[in-house]
Amino acid sequence: MGRLFGTDGVRGKAGAFLTAQMAFDLGAAGAKVLAKADKKSVIIGTDTRASCDMLAAALAAGFCSVGADVHMAGIVPTPALAYLVRKYGFSAGVMVSASHNAFEDNGIKFYNGQGHKLSDEIENEIEAAYGQKAAQAQGAEIGRIYQASMAEADYVGFLQSTVNTNLHGKKIALDCANGATFTAAPAIFSLLGAKVSTLACAPDGININAGCGSTHVGLLAQYISAGDFDMGFAFDGDGDRCFAVDENGDVLDGDMIMAVIGKHWASKGKLTKNTIIATVMSNLGFFTDMEKAGLTAEQTQVGDRYVLERMMAGGFCLGGEQSGHIICLDHHTTGDGILTALLLAQIVQETGKTLAQLNTMQKMPQVLKNAKLGNADKEAIQADATIQAEIAALHKKYEGRGRVLIRPSGTEPLIRVMIEGADMAEIAADAARMAQMMEDYSG
Repeated sequence: MGRLFGTDGVRGKAGAFLTAQMAFDLGAAGAKVLAKADKKSVIIGTDTRASCDMLAAALAAGFCSVGADVHMAGIVPTPALAYLVRKYGFSAGVMVSASHNAFEDNGIKFYNGQGHKLSDEIENEIEAAYGQKAAQAQGAEIGRIYQASMAEADYVGFLQSTVNTNLHGKKIALDCANGATFTAAPAIFSLLGAKVSTLACAPDGININAGCGSTHVGLLAQYISAGDFDMGFAFDGDGDRCFAVDENGDVLDGDMIMAVIGKHWASKGKLTKNTIIATVMSNLGFFTDMEKAGLTAEQTQVGDRYVLERMMAGGFCLGGEQSGHIICLDHHTTGDGILTALLLAQIVQETGKTLAQLNTMQKMPQVLKNAKLGNADKEAIQADATIQAEIAALHKKYEGRGRVLIRPSGTEPLIRVMIEGADMAEIAADAARMAQMMEDYSG
């Protein structure tokens, strides 16, 4: 068996790869590694996809089978789960979600008692325990299941505590992706006085991320362009990502959001070491914008947990990804889409400027193409001489005038081909050709 954990937990087709048995065994293994205190207790949350009930129940049974108590938070955003672990003092937390993926997929993400995603080393310990049959608790030692009925209310209260602003009179549109933010996001913005309009806030178990949310932000952009709004925010299925849309219907991705927040915080003396942590996927325009502003932008490999690791090691307060994972360590331990939206709305209020006026970053044309491949082919391509020669030729072609980044996805059966350059037609053609070559290789 290959490594279970990808860049964001264990993820795959629910009922096919990710079965109830696997969830049970992961629960037992996770308890063995993470729930080591005398009081072994964990919290489980889910997004809105149909398979969550099955997998959460199996996880809970796995935890209980080895003596850990389980508190069920129900449908909550992933960042809520990370917060609740700390608030309630649990040994660990588990989120059942496949984030931005389609409803057929699902995933299991573990958080430690500090509300952080696990390191590779701890995930390896859980995998090792997963391969062994855990000793079963008996009698009074068997864990019990409780309902965390105040979970979402406590999270909304936390969000309110992170901002000091009144949004009275602001007209804000929210696209909740038919996912885990569908009640919390409208609740907090309404609580702060905004006039809220919602899209994709009617989950039915299968419509999560379907043509909506941060991966399909065009829906929100079109809605705002046709209406009268001050701003809008689109979240992904589990609520740890956010894209913004300004009053004109133009989209701000994660790079632009980091630039707006970072420059504003720097002007207030709140940006630690005047540094923002980004990834290799961030647009070259972001780094140019940071240089013009006199700020430093560091890069990590792709994955918000690698951003977080660098932030914690260097004592930095702001980082994130182009995909909309924004981490504000002064407020939270993980990326939080609703928190990101609130911080942007607060900056609009504080400055008296619109989002369009605040967003001065100029993106270099960038194309991202996905080559659909199985995991075995993803590995084989790394060693294929013909394809590697083509990749080397692309790097040489754009040296000094652009950038090429080709990387396997850690959460989906894809290789991502990203090219930046001045000529959109040229980079689009090269990216499409490279992606097609990889798909042809796999058949």
